[in-house]
Amino acid sequence: MPPARADQQKWHFFIDRGGTFTDVVARDPAGRLHVRKVLSVNPGAYDDAALHAIRQFLELPPHAPIPVARIGAIKMGTTVATNALIERKGVPTALVITRGFADALEIGTQARPDIFAKRIVKPQMLYARVIEADERMLADGTVDRCLDEIMLTTALQDAKSDGIASVAIVFVHAWAFPNHERRAAEIARGLGFAHVSVSHEISPLVKLVGRGDTTVANAYLSPVLDRYVASIASNIANDGGEALPLLLMASSGGLTQADQFRARDAILSGPAGGIVAMAETARLAGFDRVIGFDMGGTSTDVSHFTGTFERTFETQVAGVRLRVPMLDIHTVAAGGGSIIRFEVDRLRVGPDSAGSSPGPLCYRNGGPLTRTDANMMLGKLDPASFPH
Repeated sequence: MPPARADQQKWHFFIDRGGTFTDVVARDPAGRLHVRKVLSVNPGAYDDAALHAIRQFLELPPHAPIPVARIGAIKMGTTVATNALIERKGVPTALVITRGFADALEIGTQARPDIFAKRIVKPQMLYARVIEADERMLADGTVDRCLDEIMLTTALQDAKSDGIASVAIVFVHAWAFPNHERRAAEIARGLGFAHVSVSHEISPLVKLVGRGDTTVANAYLSPVLDRYVASIASNIANDGGEALPLLLMASSGGLTQADQFRARDAILSGPAGGIVAMAETARLAGFDRVIGFDMGGTSTDVSHFTGTFERTFETQVAGVRLRVPMLDIHTVAAGGGSIIRFEVDRLRVGPDSAGSSPGPLCYRNGGPLTRTDANMMLGKLDPASFPH
């Protein structure tokens, strides 16, 4: 019998970090499986749910560094970016775009999902400000107008003073000729913007609208996601210089190193892990055609599997158009913690969620009325089963 690999003699953690609950499956060095479920946010008890669960498995005190030498791998799917997009809880973002195209992303593709609707309700734009850069590159790479660096610098300085935290740069034809975008990014970073997304790196595709929407989404969500990944990494002690054993699930269904994980890849990170698990479970049970229904606290994800993974390169999530490879998942802002409001003579559910703190009203923590409360009142949930 061949000897066990070194990483198999360590702990392995498989984590689904949702907006309300975090589920952790752990495999100990002996190969035994353990399961733990914790609230994703629990002020006063712990800072991060995933780290809290790992410390419990390793029998470490709260806030103690997690020794990397005892861990073979941490593989995580997270809805941090998904929920921030659904609830519009990203950071204030400025769109820097070629002069004359300020409203290009708002106009969009002119697609009408409901062709007979008399009143069109357009999704809210993610950017808080538009800066028109005086520049123009032609389709053959000819410079029609050089970038006005002084004007751009002044506009970015004003934006930073007004609280803009992230910048998305989208220039016409930059997918093929990115010199102006590169220079604009240098100016933005030189002014102290820590999060700058440029379209030729984020979505190097020919169409301006799809490329722009994806770049804006990346800029809007990057600070939220980066803070979370950094908080995980900073709590893992690494005295021996070993590589951080942290892999994150991308929307495409694959795993990505933490330092290469971008917000554009994280939109459907958690749901993608659910589809991969659904497909493998179905295969083990002898099924090759299954429908997935994944209802969490903030969102509900629906998918189907017909023997092969269905992928798309252009999709829409929470009203935002995205052009990145991802599994074909339909996501709606209707989870167990979706808040119920009475607006204009009708009940409205979501997109805001009560999360895990304060949680639904029936958690007895001062939370709002949610779908969970409605299900309890209808008798679909047993209050006796709730924690005391």
